[in-house]
Amino acid sequence: MALAVAEEDSTLMKLESACADLKKILKASAKMEDKLGKIDKNFDTIEETISAASRSIAPLHSLAMTTKALETRINRAVSPALALVDSFKLAESLQHRLLQLSSRASSLRDSQKRLKLLLKYVDCVDQLNATLNTINQDGEPVIHKLQEVVEFLSRTKATDQFRTHRLRETLVTLKALYETEVDAMRFEGLLDQALLNLQDEFEGILLQARHQNINELSEDKEADQMVPSDLASELEVQVLSRISETLAANDCLDICIDIFVKVRYRRAAKALMQLNPDYLKTYTPEQIDEMEWESLETAITLWIKHFELAVKTVIVSEKRLSIQVLGGIMDGVIWRECFVKIADKLMAVFFRFGEGVARSSKEPQKLFKLLDMFDSLEKLKIQFTEIFEGEAGADICKRFRELEKLLVHASSGVFWEFGLQIEGNADGFPPPKDGSVPKLVRYAINYLKYLATETYSVSMAKVLRTEQIWKAGILSKPETHENLLQEAISNVMEALQRNIESKRSYYKDRVMPHVFSMNTYWYIYMRTRNTELGKLIGEQDMKEKYKVVAEESAYMYQMQAWGPLVGLLDMEEEANDAGVAVIRGKMEAFLKGFDEISLRHRGLYNIPDVDLREQIREATVKFLIPAYTEFLNSNSTLVQAKSYVSPESIEGLLGQIFDGADRKLKRRDSKDPKSGGGILASVEGEGETKDF
Repeated sequence: MALAVAEEDSTLMKLESACADLKKILKASAKMEDKLGKIDKNFDTIEETISAASRSIAPLHSLAMTTKALETRINRAVSPALALVDSFKLAESLQHRLLQLSSRASSLRDSQKRLKLLLKYVDCVDQLNATLNTINQDGEPVIHKLQEVVEFLSRTKATDQFRTHRLRETLVTLKALYETEVDAMRFEGLLDQALLNLQDEFEGILLQARHQNINELSEDKEADQMVPSDLASELEVQVLSRISETLAANDCLDICIDIFVKVRYRRAAKALMQLNPDYLKTYTPEQIDEMEWESLETAITLWIKHFELAVKTVIVSEKRLSIQVLGGIMDGVIWRECFVKIADKLMAVFFRFGEGVARSSKEPQKLFKLLDMFDSLEKLKIQFTEIFEGEAGADICKRFRELEKLLVHASSGVFWEFGLQIEGNADGFPPPKDGSVPKLVRYAINYLKYLATETYSVSMAKVLRTEQIWKAGILSKPETHENLLQEAISNVMEALQRNIESKRSYYKDRVMPHVFSMNTYWYIYMRTRNTELGKLIGEQDMKEKYKVVAEESAYMYQMQAWGPLVGLLDMEEEANDAGVAVIRGKMEAFLKGFDEISLRHRGLYNIPDVDLREQIREATVKFLIPAYTEFLNSNSTLVQAKSYVSPESIEGLLGQIFDGADRKLKRRDSKDPKSGGGILASVEGEGETKDF
């Protein structure tokens, strides 16, 4: 029981203690509440104070923002204006530098140092031009912005009047400077003078770029050794290129082109004038027809050489310089135009001469020179096309092709005209009175022999094939070169044969046609056998058409000239039954006939070919002497020894008859078929002689 009372007392004490603590906590809470109330009142006071301060500061903040925006607006106008002023200062500094460089360059004598100084001068001009372009491009926008700011400040009075006034004065000064000085600096000031100086330097350096001695080159070197030369040093090319680009950038491109074309044409023409091409002054077909053949032949030979030399050295060198100097302008368009202008003027004189020759009269001797011209163009065609490639060179390439076309037509025309002249000559000049080979035959055979050589046969065949393609169309299948040439030459040979046959009828003497035919056909055969002409036509055809005919003519000559004498010696009756008078009459008739034939051989019949004449002599001896010997032997009892001529004497007389022809029938010397200077000589002793 006591224990229970004690526990109750302890619990009560704990409760009383907890109650006391709660009372303390409540008191502390009440005090804290009072303090928090005071703090809340203080916060309200502070908030009211801050709100009042904020309302007071707000106008100042707005003013600060306005000031910042105004500053930004002014800076946006003033900063470019300051940069523009700096550009004016830089332009003035560059102008002073130009004056200094110009003064130094004028006093320099060393070419290398002067060229290096010119590079600095060009750099300075480029910088001045760039600066003036900047001023020109930026000036108006800068002044416009500055004017807007001044008007804004004046209207809003955002700054004091003093500052606005200074800014307005700056605007007026800058505007006046821009409007008056920029154009003067660009078009009337030192830049303009510098550009004029560069034009003079450009022309001067171009004039110094000379070609090598082309005359010595033409004499000392073959075609494959003709190489172009460098017209300017590396430093000169660099200076010329920089000057051309600077002139082009300053609206002086037309002047630059004019200077380049004028100077380089003058230099190239002067180089070609070293060749003394006076012949190029004669270029119309009428003028060329009036020229002596020797002069025209020389002129064409020079034209071929000079044309090739001009293309391979002068033209190529000028193209190289054009690329080096003007290649950096407008993506390479300008140098092509300039180069073609220069080359067109140079080549025009060569083209017009070649065209004049091709259009001149179709004389036979011109064929070989026309083929030489055609062959030279064929060899140059690929290189010429490469030199003048592109649209700019289309016209000059077209003229080159037109000249080739003219030469093709002229060459084929001359050849066909030659055949027509041979055909037409049948009713013209009579044959030689002595039965020798006509001049026309000699000329024609040597002409065709020369044409059939390797030198001209290829070119002539190409001409014939080209013309056939043009006539038949490009899709046609023309014959081979060799067949075309063979057919063409065979046609001329047939015309020549018809001419010879027509000439035979002119003779009234019964023996002379056979002498003429024998001489002529033997000449043709002997001069063509074992030659390119003979191989082209065919050796078998040559034998059938000419050798056989010559042999037949020789046989007929023998029958007509000597056959009657042999006929007188034929014994129609036995010698014992014939009277002395008959025998003597036959002998006298024989000797009289022999004398007549001898006189005709000495004064009329001509066998100029030595080998042919010797064969005819031997054949005549074999034909006549046995018959005469038999006649004498058969009638030896009726004919006194002193009353007749011995066979040995007759043979000796025959030898004199045919040997005597040498004194009058020697062949004459003549000229080359290309020279056209008269009748072509037959070449004696050509090949071994074929017996009849």
